[in-house]
Amino acid sequence: MEVEQEGLVEHQPLEQDDLNFEKWKPKPKPKRTLHEKIDDLKTYLWNAETKEFMGRSGKSWSLILLFYSALYIFLAAMFAGCMCCLMWSISPYAPTYNDRVMPPGMTMFPHVDVAHGFDIAFNASNRSSWRKYAKALEAHLKPYDDGVQDRRNINCERNSYFMQDDLEESAERKACQFKRSWLGECSGMKDKDFGYSKGKPCILVKMNRILGYLPGQGTPVNVTCGVKKGSTEGLGEVQFFPENIFNLRYYPYYGKLRHVNYSSPLVAVRFPSVKYDTQLHIQCKLNGKGIINDSATDRFLGSVSFTLEVGA
Repeated sequence: MEVEQEGLVEHQPLEQDDLNFEKWKPKPKPKRTLHEKIDDLKTYLWNAETKEFMGRSGKSWSLILLFYSALYIFLAAMFAGCMCCLMWSISPYAPTYNDRVMPPGMTMFPHVDVAHGFDIAFNASNRSSWRKYAKALEAHLKPYDDGVQDRRNINCERNSYFMQDDLEESAERKACQFKRSWLGECSGMKDKDFGYSKGKPCILVKMNRILGYLPGQGTPVNVTCGVKKGSTEGLGEVQFFPENIFNLRYYPYYGKLRHVNYSSPLVAVRFPSVKYDTQLHIQCKLNGKGIINDSATDRFLGSVSFTLEVGA
């Protein structure tokens, strides 16, 4: 016990001078002139006495550069190796892994103004008001010219899927013809204005392409168009060309690398008796087995909506 007490330091009472906290404050550093700061910077950048650049010797800089060079070369090689393994393991023709296939979406033409969405408004007597719609339709239908389809694609059997799964994965698939002339009054071949100059406008609707999708489960998916909200009196008759279905012979789609000349089937919709100066909210829908056209979150899933206003 006595040995332990000898090791204890006797507590000394604080002197009056110890309570003066001013002496414990750090002394302010003397202000340095601009010239001194510049000299310090020069010394930091290159110290002639120690032969150091930015605080490090040449050997130190060499070791650092060597380390980071080796590190980044290793990381780049590892990334390249991972990418090679990934590209080697996946197919460029079809997804390696598939979740459930979503039902197709739907789109329409003409679509000339992204800011205003799918809105069509024009005066039949004013060429400048509808010329943009006719030009957009003409541009979209160019690949469907009869001569182009005769050269590139084949005439297929109607009302049955055109299956080509027995070919090699990389083999090019044949595509079925879809000729522009089949669109009748909406083909733009006889009427270059697509009915807009007569107040009888045409639009084109199509399904989005989905790799390997077989729409309708053996029954063609059909299209219907009507007034989405408001009075139906202003719409009148609705005509479809060549018919209001997407024929099964255009499916399945095998992807752009294999289905090089594939032409998406179209349905032309004509409104020959629209009431003038009436804004109509129109919706065209896909109907068939496995089709969803009433989604609250995706307005293009199985349907497309647009406004149509025709003036004299």
